[in-house]
Amino acid sequence: MDRYQQAGVNVEAGYELVKRIKQDVASTARPGVLGHLGSFGGLFELSALKINDPILVSGTDGVGTKLLIAQKADQHQTIGIDCVAMCVNDVLAQGAQPLFFLDYIAAGHNQPEKLAAIVKGVAAGCRQAETALIGGETAEMPDMYAPDEYDLAGFAVGIAAKDQLLTAQLPQAGDVLLGLPASGLHSNGYSLVRQILFKDHHLTLNDRPVELHGQSLAQVLLTPTRIYVQAVKPLLEQKLVKGISHITGGGFYENLPRMYNDQLQAVIDPDSWPRLPIFSYLQKLGQLTETDAFRTFNLGIGMVLAVAADQVKQVQRLLQANDEKSYLIGKLRPRMANQAKIVIKRG
Repeated sequence: MDRYQQAGVNVEAGYELVKRIKQDVASTARPGVLGHLGSFGGLFELSALKINDPILVSGTDGVGTKLLIAQKADQHQTIGIDCVAMCVNDVLAQGAQPLFFLDYIAAGHNQPEKLAAIVKGVAAGCRQAETALIGGETAEMPDMYAPDEYDLAGFAVGIAAKDQLLTAQLPQAGDVLLGLPASGLHSNGYSLVRQILFKDHHLTLNDRPVELHGQSLAQVLLTPTRIYVQAVKPLLEQKLVKGISHITGGGFYENLPRMYNDQLQAVIDPDSWPRLPIFSYLQKLGQLTETDAFRTFNLGIGMVLAVAADQVKQVQRLLQANDEKSYLIGKLRPRMANQAKIVIKRG
């Protein structure tokens, strides 16, 4: 055993991990990718895309304390999808198509089989997003993390023609807000979720509350975040969307106003879409107010599109053609100076 391995870092395990993930990385290739896994940097040829006045759009994110659920359940196959989704959905919200992705994994101990499962999920997310996985980094840090602990983060870059970028000035009063369904909690609010479920009520991941219709808490909490690229990309290409909001940390109250200007107010009808069982369960168990819920969770809507009223049916037809459901969840209207930028109002 060499001195570096005595210090807790196994270089050979790193080599083994690279061997295990090569095929998954290769499966994400798309036009523009250059180079190969193992280079000092990932390469992408922008000229292959033939876009006039190109603007690069970047996003970086992690998975938050959802990682603790994956580690506790010893299920690592889908957490990489979450990481990709958090980044590419943000890039998409600017009107850009994601091009490539890089991941960063830091672990207390390099277990090639476990880390390869994580990267397999990253690659699966990249395929869903039509995005190339062109590089990454795995750091073994025994004094920073416990042997079974790891952290995961990612970085995505997308591209859009300058005149296709979505800005806060595009949405107008009268525009309709279409909600695209979430698969569940996605990757936000897990600190509150863990507080309610495991600290306040001492549940376990194997528990199957009747409200969740036979699913275990592990199954529900680890449902991967949805990636909306394939469904929304055709709408962007036809310039049918004026604004996009990715409903992540901060829920509706923080994220929805980011896509329109201060002269507008969103009016949301909370009864206009089906609320997934996990949200009603958490709200009841945690005694959360409606405001708490809308400030923390996506409540079953992962992305919101601002669409001109006379184009709603066309947009919904295109979404349906891509097997994407949508709900008319509200509208934009003029806002007075002293009013909130979002109102939750039934009916």
